[in-house]
Amino acid sequence: MTEPTFDDIEALAGPATPHFAFQIRARVRELIADLPETHPVRRFGEEKIALLERLGYASSKAEDDEPEEPRARIGWDEIPSSAPASRPLPRGG
Repeated sequence: MTEPTFDDIEALAGPATPHFAFQIRARVRELIADLPETHPVRRFGEEKIALLERLGYASSKAEDDEPEEPRARIGWDEIPSSAPASRPLPRGG
């Protein structure tokens, strides 16, 4: 196999959703496993792994700079989960 690229990592992690975050995280880990720790693609992959870890406990991939819906909004109580990847739900133990 050829050496993984930034585009390879982005192709896997870019369209990730909470439902598939842990499966994609495992694939990214496999993809970068043989790269040296200082390799820039490995570091990029590790950043994406961290995002996927948070996303697995979230309900949205919304970035920090996007405005969140106010909790006072009418109907908020009917939203089952509103945890963006920047602030995922607590992990069950």
